[in-house]
Amino acid sequence: MNGAEVCCSSICCKGSQTQSKSTLDARVAQSDVGSVYDTLSHVYDLWGILTESRARKRAIELAAIQDGQNILEVAVGTGLAFKEIVKKNPTGTNVGIDLSDGMLAKAKNKLASVSGANYSLAKGTAFDLSAPSGSIDLLMNSYMFDLIAYEDMDKVLAEFKRVLKPGGKLVLVNMTEGESIWTRIYELVYRLYPKAIGGCRGVTLSEKLKEQGFTVARREYYHQLLFPSEVIVAYT
Repeated sequence: MNGAEVCCSSICCKGSQTQSKSTLDARVAQSDVGSVYDTLSHVYDLWGILTESRARKRAIELAAIQDGQNILEVAVGTGLAFKEIVKKNPTGTNVGIDLSDGMLAKAKNKLASVSGANYSLAKGTAFDLSAPSGSIDLLMNSYMFDLIAYEDMDKVLAEFKRVLKPGGKLVLVNMTEGESIWTRIYELVYRLYPKAIGGCRGVTLSEKLKEQGFTVARREYYHQLLFPSEVIVAYT
């Protein structure tokens, strides 16, 4: 696929190096994220289609959803991925959470068109998941860690690991560090005014995952309208 680069357990790709505590740390407080995305919820679908759809589609493919699974999506947003998850897992359990009431309202509208859908959507935080320990087969998470302060990432990953079953699958999509001068234009925008791109900055999560005891099976790099994303598959 054009714009894609793969990093599997036996292959090292650009962008998979250890991320140091970057000067581009989170600059939008978690307490403000909900209100920022309430505002952005009205235009987010267009942004998602133009810049994130390729990586999000690939994440769904790599998730390899099997009907009957217990699936949790954290930071469900407007439901761009969650709708596809629910359609592929009609007899399973599908739970989506988000900090933003506006984004959740959009997601609920999308899911209303799915007949026989088995799902729940609720306000929630990645720092304190309501799912019981060891109960989730598949955890999906898109474009959230690029909003999380570097020093808090371990807390979230530990919580993800807690709720996943042994051998459970984690599929992440993040805004990542651009690999060319052109894909770094968003870094410049972030430095000037972070809320202009929803408070997101490029991150690389493979090493953080390994530090938390995950096995990283795959990392792929994409850019769409010069917006850089990484898709990661990891297991507990």
